[in-house]
Amino acid sequence: MNEVRVKLALAEGFHTEISTGKHTLIADEPESKGGKDDGMSPYELLLSALGACTAMTLKLYIERKKLPISDLEVLLTFDRIHADDCESCSDEEVKGKDQIQHISRLIYVTGEVTEEQKERLLYIAGRCPVHLTIHSNPHVEDAIIVKSRK
Repeated sequence: MNEVRVKLALAEGFHTEISTGKHTLIADEPESKGGKDDGMSPYELLLSALGACTAMTLKLYIERKKLPISDLEVLLTFDRIHADDCESCSDEEVKGKDQIQHISRLIYVTGEVTEEQKERLLYIAGRCPVHLTIHSNPHVEDAIIVKSRK
């Protein structure tokens, strides 16, 4: 099981400390949204998780298949768009919705790649665990635990 601890002192704006094991990072909101821009926003962290997972999953595949690719880069964007404007969305995805949340993921590879290999790389990218989790509509279990002040 993965565990991440997220701490925010209300008096410190949106400055949020995120830790897991020996790793710590800071999340924040941009100044335009009342933060100090000390770290990535929550949506940037979501995109980072998807991008990192995509790159790592593709690395494993590229190495296993010994593809002539030296580098890869994943560029992700998030936006809310009108359902009618989403050309890549299926009818099921936009059914009954005015707006949808849209993630664009562009994967740049350096090397010689055939069309068939490009199609397979896209398929493999779609199999990264974070991508599968996002698409699975995971159940989130919530609880409030009250700690006494000391």
